[in-house]
Amino acid sequence: MKSPRIVIIEDEAVTARNLAHLLQLIDEDIAITAILNSVSESITWFNLNVGTYDLIFMDIRLADGISFDIFKAVSITKPVIFVTAYNDYAIQAFKNNGIDYVLKPFDEQEIGNALTKFKNLFSLGEKDINTGRIELLLEQINQISKPYKKSFLVHYREKLIPVEAAKIAWFYTANEVVYARTIDDKQYVMEFTMDMLEQQIDMQQFFRANRQFIINRQAITEVDFYFNGRLAVKIKPEPAERVLISKARVPEFKNWMNK
Repeated sequence: MKSPRIVIIEDEAVTARNLAHLLQLIDEDIAITAILNSVSESITWFNLNVGTYDLIFMDIRLADGISFDIFKAVSITKPVIFVTAYNDYAIQAFKNNGIDYVLKPFDEQEIGNALTKFKNLFSLGEKDINTGRIELLLEQINQISKPYKKSFLVHYREKLIPVEAAKIAWFYTANEVVYARTIDDKQYVMEFTMDMLEQQIDMQQFFRANRQFIINRQAITEVDFYFNGRLAVKIKPEPAERVLISKARVPEFKNWMNK
């Protein structure tokens, strides 16, 4: 069969580029049709580009929500390979539902195996996915209780020191580097992307405010109304940039704050 036309849905730019690079190392004829970075952008793109792709690599958590929400808004029948950092129990849910996945950080052999599986299914005529399986998968993953990281080992002045997750006021990304600022106003460089952090920290305690910030509930001092239905969140220590919650995510943020 011809090489597939692939759509990548991933909100971490460096992760998306890495995945695209590995795919084209495996098969130089693969066409990366689009790289999408949010639920809203994906919904718009799929509505406008029916039939222009063969396979989707889809991250689960995006900056503006869960990627499963895309399936609720548009009809997607092409095969999907999920990108995940979930633990072994959640992976079992993927296997039980017959849906393929690759783990972060990416391994070239795993991606190659996933592509081979796709090509084998395609050659047998199985070109569509069962959306019922997607819904069951989401339900199972939501029910999974996973252990969260209690501390991170970080580099600091030529040493490695542990930093408690609960003492991190916020995570921030700039120029593809992720920083952690602690409640006592110390800053460290993290060895994880924002997406990977979301899979490892307790999201009952933290909230992905936007593409740049993940904030700790304990760091919030005030929430102000902002332009166009957005919210401006004041946190301590105070960052150089304003922390904004988009209008679309305001209900989710309010529900999180009320828990």
